[in-house]
Order: sequence, then C-alpha cells, then structure tokens
Amino acid sequence: MDQIGIQHDNFRTAALDELAVALGHKGILTAPGDCVRYASDQSGLHGAAPLAVLRPASTEEVSGLLAICHRHRIGVVPQGGRTGLSGGACAPAGTVVLSTERMTGVIEIDEDAMTLTAWAGTPLETVQEAARTAGLDYPVDIGARGTATIGGTIATNAGGIRVLQHGMTRANVLGLEAVLADGSVISRLGKTVKDNSGFDLKQVFIGSEGVLGVVTRAVLQLRRYVTQSALALFAMPDHDAALKCLVAARQRFGSRITAFEGMWPDYWDFVCHETSLASAPLEGRHGFYLLIEIEAEAAGSEAELEEFFAELFEQELVEDGVLAKSLSEAQALWKVREAVGEVDGDFGHHINFDIGVSPSALGRFCTAADARLAQLPEAGAALKVGHVGDGNVHLLVAHDGSAAAEERIEAVIYALLEEWDGAVTAEHGIGRIKARWISHSRSAEELAMMRGLKAQLDPLGILNPGAVLQAAQDSREGRWRYRANPARELP
Repeated sequence: MDQIGIQHDNFRTAALDELAVALGHKGILTAPGDCVRYASDQSGLHGAAPLAVLRPASTEEVSGLLAICHRHRIGVVPQGGRTGLSGGACAPAGTVVLSTERMTGVIEIDEDAMTLTAWAGTPLETVQEAARTAGLDYPVDIGARGTATIGGTIATNAGGIRVLQHGMTRANVLGLEAVLADGSVISRLGKTVKDNSGFDLKQVFIGSEGVLGVVTRAVLQLRRYVTQSALALFAMPDHDAALKCLVAARQRFGSRITAFEGMWPDYWDFVCHETSLASAPLEGRHGFYLLIEIEAEAAGSEAELEEFFAELFEQELVEDGVLAKSLSEAQALWKVREAVGEVDGDFGHHINFDIGVSPSALGRFCTAADARLAQLPEAGAALKVGHVGDGNVHLLVAHDGSAAAEERIEAVIYALLEEWDGAVTAEHGIGRIKARWISHSRSAEELAMMRGLKAQLDPLGILNPGAVLQAAQDSREGRWRYRANPARELP
C-alpha cells in the first residue's frame, strides 16, 4: 500500500474512534459480521460492508456524527428499514451507514390538530396503528408497512395504493426536522396548515433520498378513520374502459374512492393460471381487470357498487365482476393484486420498472412498450400491474439474467418513456439503480439545479454518495465528486 493509502486508513481509524466516543458502545457497530447485513436493501443491488454502522438515538447524536464525518470526509448512507427497491440504501465501499433503528417511537398525537409526531425510524405500521387507536388514520400505505420507516417513506416520497385519494407522502407531512451534512439542524416541527412564510423548506428533503440531509423527526397530517369499505373486481374489455370507469366512479363516489388498481391480462394469467400465487376470482379471459375500493359511510355501500356495476354493464364497459361479501373474500381479491410482490421465484430474472405517465396515456403507453419489447430478442415475457388513477405502472420484463440484456431493455423502455414525457420512477425513488437514467425524465437545466442544491447543502458530497446524482470517490482527496458518465456498479 502506498503512503496515500496508509494515511487514508489512519484517517478513517481516527474518525471511527471519534465516532465511537460520541455514540457509545450501543451507538456503533464495527465488527464485519455485524456490519455486513447493512450493506444492501431489497433492490437486488449489492453494496459493500460499511466501515461502521452508526446507530444514533437522538437528533443531537445525528448532528454530532455528521459533523465528524464531514470533517473527516467520510461518506454516509442513511438507512431506515432497507425496504427500498432502487438501491438508495446500498453502501458504496468506504462509507459508513447511519441507521435510524434506535430513533423510533410516536412522540405525540394531537387529536384536535389531527397530527402525529414521530421519530424517523418508526415503522409505518406503528404510526398507522397509533393513529387508528386515536380514531384517526395516516393514509400513506405500502406493502412493506411493517418494516419501512417514516424517515424512509419521507426520503423516497412513498406512494402506494391510496395516492388517488390522499396523495403521496409529501402531501401528508406538515413539519420536518433534518440534519445537514455538516451537522446543522433544520427543525420546523409546527402543525400550522397555512404557512406561507417564505420557501417551504421541508419539501427540499421529501423525496431527496438522503442526499441533502437526514430526516430525524416529522409531523404527519392525519385523516379521519373510516373502518368500513366495499371492494369489487371488474373485468372489462380494455384499459380505455377502465378510464371511463374511473370518470364514472369519481362522479358517483367522489373522494370516497380509496383504491383503483389495474391488472393487464399478462399479469392476471401469470399469477392466477401459470403459477399458484393467487386463485382466479373470475372465469374466462378479459382485456383488463380493475380492483375498486370505496369508503363505506354506512350500510349499503356494497349495494352501491352493485348498482355501479349494473350501470357500467349496460354501457358495455364491464363484462363480468365480483363483489367481496366478507373479509376473507376481500383478502382473496387483494391477493391477486398484491401477488406482484411474490413473483420473483416463478418469473426468474427480470427488471421491475416502476414508471409513470399521464393517467390518460397509460394504456397507450403500455401498448407501445409491448411493441418495443417484442422487437428485442433479449426481452422475455412482460407483466403489467399498477395504479390506474395516477398513471403508475409496474412493468416486469423477463430476460436471461445477463447485464447486456438488462442494459438493452432498460435503454429501450426509458427512451420510450422520455418520448411520452414520463417518469423513470413513480414511487420507488431513483436510488443508485436509476441514477444513470434520470436525464430521461429531467432536463439539463433541472439537473443543474439539483446539483447546485446538492453542492450548497453538501459541498463535500458525503451524504448518500452515488444516489440520485451519481458520484465517485477521489481517494487522493477523500472527497466525493459527481461524474457525467457513471458506471453501473457501486464505486
């Protein structure tokens, strides 16, 4: 090892010693066996075992450890529940992980203001349960609710099945506290709904995936809790019919629509017939399948959906349908939609695209994507399932497992998405996997603004290096720098 490397190793050792003093033995893990499980998230991207796992228990400790890392120019990867699907929590070599697993718990519920204040490491499900105990509800909901943390959902601006009714995470956060790269604390944990006092700085951190600051606490906007719902599955000729159904449903049910989920025939056939992931609730084959759920204000909401189906049937917008008459029947219907999270073993090597276009263009975009994929020898079967009301589709494309196939398929789909003015990520974040494709959704001017903001808040580039805006480490200077043509693997 040359002299530079020796100095660099000594530099890191001094930093880790300083971090150990600041955090205590409960607040830091350094043994390789303890650190390795913090290397990666659920994206499939393989990170490196971090130099250490920092486990602060307060905002003050986050501030102190970031100040140390900033002074020693050590990259820091913030982590919550590590449920991300874009590699945003994967650790590049030579970095430390900042885990919020000790910063957990509901701090306060204000029933009058309908707010809940929680630490960033609190699981989403814990927040939901606490709100419901008070007769209220936190409406952001995703499949990983039991593990995903509030800080993680804020960092990625998580969506889910209830976006149509309540919006994404950023629409449900009233106040926020975050720590910048140098240890400075930005704290505005107020409950004021109307606040036009200058820039809304919390929005800078929501969806920024930890590259601008580390979220420590949040004030969440709660909603009234409706305990009853009605659920139906409609089979229809095509996606156009589903859009017409959405218009009719909005006119009839208004804001009571809690879910409006679409499944294309390729997905339906795979989970219901080619595998044992779910049982088909309907017979025959149809052009599109729609799961609609509404809030049940009172007894009779099931009858409302039956009447709605009858009207659509007369207009030839639906061909068949089934109404959930019990909790078990509702769970069976949802099982078909949620089976997308269980297809990996049966579907084999594939790319899971989380992409968005205008809701009115979603059907036509998927048709165009199928046509482009049909021309690619590298592409295998494709499955499509998603959120009809907000234009978000999860497109799963099988391939032979080679990097060349992934590269070719991604290039084709993201190029098509750019033609349709779409988003390369709708609800899973950019992370590290999609950082190289962000220019397909953002202009050069927008990217310049993002880099400028990053440079202002994190001039050494230590926060989540390589996420969102790709970066590489210059070992001679010990700093992180951004590169124009990033490689696929982590540095």
